[in-house]
Amino acid sequence: MGEIEIGVIGGSGLYDMEGLTVREERTVETPFGAPSDVFVIGELEGRSVAFLARHGRGHRLMPSEINFRANVYAMKVLGVERIISVSAVGSMKEQYAPTHIVVPDQFFDRTRHRPDTFFGEGLVAHVSLADPVCAEMVELAVEAAREAGATVHRGGTYLCMEGPQFSTRGESLIYRSWGVDVIGMTNLQEARMAREAEICYATLAMVTDYDCWHEEEEDAHTASILEVLRQNVKTGQRVVANLVRRLPERDAEHPCANALAGGIITDPARIPVETREKLHPIVGRYLSS
Repeated sequence: MGEIEIGVIGGSGLYDMEGLTVREERTVETPFGAPSDVFVIGELEGRSVAFLARHGRGHRLMPSEINFRANVYAMKVLGVERIISVSAVGSMKEQYAPTHIVVPDQFFDRTRHRPDTFFGEGLVAHVSLADPVCAEMVELAVEAAREAGATVHRGGTYLCMEGPQFSTRGESLIYRSWGVDVIGMTNLQEARMAREAEICYATLAMVTDYDCWHEEEEDAHTASILEVLRQNVKTGQRVVANLVRRLPERDAEHPCANALAGGIITDPARIPVETREKLHPIVGRYLSS
């Protein structure tokens, strides 16, 4: 078990919660550049937790500007074995109303401009994304949300769009016809990077609106979304605390802890020294001489 057990990625208001004792703010440097912000490290429910503001404090980064590789790499360096993601989403189904929580178990990629792997530069590896989130964490997240009094839905597909604009009505109707459950702009790359880094990952998708497909509801716009976001913050805080308390220490045989096993394709003798060193926190145990 690492120095810090659990990472939480969400809004900066998320770590202003009752029961959290902040120990320090820590800057983590990575070979992929700077993470979104400093890490707020503290104790919550008797566990060591690192919080990261996904868009930076003050919400300075667009979804396409978030350095997902640096964020997850830094979590790995800190010793994090599980990441809880909290994010705002639009609902693509009538039954998922604003203030509800969806805990998705699938993703669909509609992004275009984002690095989405740690690998390359002479090192090729493939991991399975058939089931892109940690099944154990999904079940525990649903329990945690119910304990917090939230209306929660287990499973579903999160469509990750590029943004920063919201959908056109045509896009929204097509996405809805595909059967996706929620739409957001951030979580797919986190899930990809977490899997490559062998970190368990799950999303608390906090519904703020009905995108623009719903004929009887107001189209998604910033003012209305921010109002629901404010309501969701307190709920999200309670759910995160409940989930942190429930998460067991991760067993060495956990599937997420071994996602890269057998996945490195490149002949170790041909991997450039610079790449080997750069990715040591992620691949080191498979390439030890």
